[in-house]
Amino acid sequence: MFAGAVLGALVVGAVLGIVARTTGASWLTTTLDQIGTVFTTLLQIAVIPLVFTAIVVGINSLRNLGGGKTAARLGGKTVLWFATTSFIAVLIGIAIGKIVNPGSGGVAAEATARNTQRAAEATGGSWTAFIEGLLPQNFVAAFAEGETLQVLFLAILFGAAAYSLGDRAKPFVDLAESLFEIVQRYLGWIVRLAPIGVLGLIGAAVAQYGDALFGALAWLTGAVWIGSALVLFVVYPILLKFVAKISPARFFGKAWTAIQFAFVSQSSAATLPLTRQSAVNLGVNPGYAAFATPLASATKMDGCAAVFPAIGAIFIANISGVTLSIWQYVGIVFVAIFGALATAGTTGWLTALTLTTGLIGLAPQQVALGLALIYSVNPIMDMARTATNVAGQIVVPAIVARGEGLLDDDVLRTPSAPPLLSDTGAKPQLA
Repeated sequence: MFAGAVLGALVVGAVLGIVARTTGASWLTTTLDQIGTVFTTLLQIAVIPLVFTAIVVGINSLRNLGGGKTAARLGGKTVLWFATTSFIAVLIGIAIGKIVNPGSGGVAAEATARNTQRAAEATGGSWTAFIEGLLPQNFVAAFAEGETLQVLFLAILFGAAAYSLGDRAKPFVDLAESLFEIVQRYLGWIVRLAPIGVLGLIGAAVAQYGDALFGALAWLTGAVWIGSALVLFVVYPILLKFVAKISPARFFGKAWTAIQFAFVSQSSAATLPLTRQSAVNLGVNPGYAAFATPLASATKMDGCAAVFPAIGAIFIANISGVTLSIWQYVGIVFVAIFGALATAGTTGWLTALTLTTGLIGLAPQQVALGLALIYSVNPIMDMARTATNVAGQIVVPAIVARGEGLLDDDVLRTPSAPPLLSDTGAKPQLA
């Protein structure tokens, strides 16, 4: 229903934009622009608190990897494979983004002409400038001035310090978790306004740029689908075949229900029971599956937190008239590997893209505009992203289980599925 409303708003906004452009109705263009501006401003409000709380919560969630030496070793290997597959996925995202170059052409040329100074400031230009921009003058100024990169730097420091203090920092961590939930709820409310915001943004953009915007969004969507498909149907089968020693055909045969549900539901969290059951059906020890798949559902998102942020950042840079430097691409890779701890369920893509664009120095105004435009085609992209996420959340536990002797080949070869795990049972028995 919501996806249909967003797509309907896209069509209506485009029609109004065409009317405004062809008739020269400046009042209509102004009205559409004001609607879009309000929506992007409401999104922009959440960027800074989202970055800080997500990172603090993500770092301290590492405590939930389980007890005992065996659990610690399994947790370490699981996170290492999360990082490895994210690294591969983000490189694919960057490569596809560079080849397809969504948002370039007419829209980019117009944006460059309008935003030359802003583009120069956002680009940064050098590693030295990056370091200087990373260090805030003081704690309050970083938040008050909306310096996303500095806030992210502070979040890492404070999150690491809280982690090192253990229980003594629990009140601070609990507060960060509460604030994170509040920001997520706020974003949930604002997202409900997406059809109205998309109508205004698309209408104003069409009135200004004409039909060049449709091509940019189409190329963005295609790039995300191509990148996700490469990870899902090329990278994962290779890892399954040569590392986990599992036939890709058998994997997809047993995991397809979960992948298909993720495609339809567009939610890793909602798919979790099927994700866990699919891992067990593949022979993964039920205790380890109950431990690894919930962790994976919150932090292992190759579609939303690796492929998409890379392509999305390139898209936002292009429509803003910004040329990304080599260090900004390094930043994209960094966030894909280490920033996935901050993602969660259906909002993972938003957090991941916000962290990515913040780290590489794109201005909050540019990010908010890009996010708002992306919402217009997000339901189409999200199907491919979430399916890729869930497949990876099953692949990694299978790889680790094989290496740790926790994969039962008899169950793997069994065509029928074992009984469904109870959501209230199956605790890890690993120590």
